Amino acid sequence: QVQLVESGGGSVQAGGSLKLSCAASGVAKRTAYMGWFRQAPGKEREGVAAINGDGDVVYADSVKGRFTISQDNAENTLLLQMDSLQLNDTAMYYCAAEGAGRTKNPLRFEYNYWGQGTQVTVSS
Repeated sequence: QVQLVESGGGSVQAGGSLKLSCAASGVAKRTAYMGWFRQAPGKEREGVAAINGDGDVVYADSVKGRFTISQDNAENTLLLQMDSLQLNDTAMYYCAAEGAGRTKNPLRFEYNYWGQGTQVTVSS
């Protein structure tokens, strides 16, 4: 049984940093993409960053240069380092696993498993 548990969210002032973690268990397809997604109130969920077992990464344009996705295979943990946070980064952040699809953008893949989310709030 796959379980994804996010942590590390919180409140931070604009310009600050947070590091999200996703503890993953039971994920069988280690080469498949894992990713971070977010959803702000009244908005659709959007892909933030994704990484596969080969270390290929993709970022949404809005976070390029500010966010860094990585995975600690020894700890079965997906990480998201978020720097230079902006007000519009405020959202619930979700970890997802086993992404696959026919599109070229892994942020648009279908992901089989999702965590419960961790809230990130950026204030001025």
